[in-house]
Amino acid sequence: MRETTTVSLDRRSMLKLTGGVGIAGLAGCSGSSSNESYNIGMVDAQTGSLSAFGERNQRGKDLALSAVNDVGIDGSELQVTVEDSGSENQGGISAAQKLVNQDGVPFLIGAVGSGVSLAIYESVIQGTDVVQLSQNSTGLGLTEFPGLLRMSPTGRTQAVALADLIAEDGYDDVALTYVNNNYGESLAEAFVNSWDGSIAYNNSHDQEQQSYASVISEMNSSDADAWLFITYQAEFASMVNEIYSSGYEAMLYGADSVSGQNVLENTPDGSMEGMKIVVPSAPVEEENYQDFASTFESEYGQTPTSWAAYAYDCVINAALAIQAADSFTGAALGDVVRDVTRPEGEQVTSFEAASEILSDGGGPSDVDYQGVSGPIDFDENGDPVGFLQVLEVQDHSYEGVGFIRS
Repeated sequence: MRETTTVSLDRRSMLKLTGGVGIAGLAGCSGSSSNESYNIGMVDAQTGSLSAFGERNQRGKDLALSAVNDVGIDGSELQVTVEDSGSENQGGISAAQKLVNQDGVPFLIGAVGSGVSLAIYESVIQGTDVVQLSQNSTGLGLTEFPGLLRMSPTGRTQAVALADLIAEDGYDDVALTYVNNNYGESLAEAFVNSWDGSIAYNNSHDQEQQSYASVISEMNSSDADAWLFITYQAEFASMVNEIYSSGYEAMLYGADSVSGQNVLENTPDGSMEGMKIVVPSAPVEEENYQDFASTFESEYGQTPTSWAAYAYDCVINAALAIQAADSFTGAALGDVVRDVTRPEGEQVTSFEAASEILSDGGGPSDVDYQGVSGPIDFDENGDPVGFLQVLEVQDHSYEGVGFIRS
């Protein structure tokens, strides 16, 4: 609540008088009754090895902005200023510094890579009131930083699911390679801790190398029949091509980050047949997800991924926090950002329905937004409830073969 020396004003009255701290005077959109807008920030991977995720995020973000601004937030629109991390830690830090220190955003969505998200938190966010909500990071280490929220589920459940899946398929020995960063190291460690068989090969690799022939050769020499990859799409596509051209044979498994259209487009038909991948998943059978998917397909001519759904929900979560908070400040947004998805409130599946509850006098705890990516409901560590899906490569495409609730 903002106060003056003579009178105490509520947030909405103050906005009418001053336009609100941090609110830019920009043209309103459909449904808005003022010329003001709330501006939040987003650090995304628009270039670099994670850019495929960034493209999906931007599409999810744009659809969420349309949903929010068709209704408005107290008569104002929401804007998201996006900066590129380049898929690197330092790039993410620079992008976040610009958004927080120059643009003055009180809410930051970011980032894709777990290492980038953590670098932003430790270098820019920690010790401030700015709210950080990662759209895509699954690294296990983020759980140790409860001030860093994330929309996608922790990789710990993914590691357990991979260990169970490989064992159920009848394999005892695994050759494992992982990308040399926070994401790869933490997920690989969690897998090793969950795996009851033997680890025949366990080594990291760097990003953006010209060749991974030595890694693939060493995995083949381990004599393991199951090979597990925890890396990114570009790196994995190179590895697949080297496996295929060398004539090596093994059952391939992967963490979420190895799947994507870029991999399919840059590898030969048949090179990954039968491969299984465990990925975070949206609840695809729920009506709100199907509505989201239908809109996405109509707009972009392709089906969405869970990553686009996470980005969508980040924007909706931010918008609901803005409407529910007493002021447009990091401290006030931090007080309510978890509450608008709590199971104690009335379940709603759209921004419009949630906004109506808040507009009618309801508080943040009266709203339980059920996202298109799942029920959210952040725990004390900032981790959400989530879903996992098992994909199998069939005829050089990904087919869902099962779901796991985390």
